[in-house]
Amino acid sequence: MPPAIEATGLTKTYGDVRVLDALDLHVPRGTVFALLGPNGAGKTTTVRILSTLTTPDAGHARVAGHDVVTARSRVRRAISLTGQFAAVDETQTGAENLWTAARLSGLSRPAAARRAAELLDRFGLTEAGGRLTKTYSGGMRRRLDLAAGLVRDPGATQVMFLDEPTTGLDPRSRRELWQAVRELSDAGTTVFLTTQYLEEADRLADRIAVLGLGRTLAEGTPAELKARYAAHRLDVVASDEQSYVRLTERTSPAATRDPETRTLGVPTDGSAAHVRELLDTLDPGRRDIARFGLHTATLDDVFLTLTADKEPSRV
Repeated sequence: MPPAIEATGLTKTYGDVRVLDALDLHVPRGTVFALLGPNGAGKTTTVRILSTLTTPDAGHARVAGHDVVTARSRVRRAISLTGQFAAVDETQTGAENLWTAARLSGLSRPAAARRAAELLDRFGLTEAGGRLTKTYSGGMRRRLDLAAGLVRDPGATQVMFLDEPTTGLDPRSRRELWQAVRELSDAGTTVFLTTQYLEEADRLADRIAVLGLGRTLAEGTPAELKARYAAHRLDVVASDEQSYVRLTERTSPAATRDPETRTLGVPTDGSAAHVRELLDTLDPGRRDIARFGLHTATLDDVFLTLTADKEPSRV
């Protein structure tokens, strides 16, 4: 089957600012794909183009097999979009919000009521369904917003776009939303996610693309990116100045050094065997190292490495 999303050479300019510069994307069906990048890198513009809200200046994109410019109506029937802020009517209950969305999507009154009940149950909102949404927490509003995007028949939403969906949520609400995203993916929906939270991308995404100056700087699975652009590091703290000198003599030029704190950072593959080997090599007499810690490669390291010299072009 064709990919859920494929884009080639997407370009978009606002005034003198080129927000997207020949961007390419390929997102397999049924996966969670995360787009990362600093503010102004072009993430929201990418979502707007792929969801047919903005027309690219150049390039082509297909979503759910349909061209985003020449077949907008078909794309819109196959997607759902959740923006950066939950769009719920505070004067209605949760059930009424979903019923209204279902009716606007073309469902009959009985079908809309059934679908609203199904979605309240799916997103853990049944008990709160009769309450006005102004009483909902941020996490509950977000879950209701996601549910509203799925009011059509199950399976009708092939691709869901989530543009920084957990911004401003507390940790508990964020994890509740993560669970909802996993359930969507498990059910076969392709999820296209932009986020500022790298831990979120690491936990949820099957593949990640890092955007900078409107271009893809790197793409791969979280593990691939961490292996390619970051590294595990063994940090050792010397017992005293003389110990620091001896440890420095035993380390390679690739090690980082901080004389003020008497700390050395030694590259490692992160395995227990290699860490033990390094400790024995650095401190055979077991007197020079006062303490040590293992710094595990993270997406933060990847992000900082790739975007270090990429100034944001547009907020």
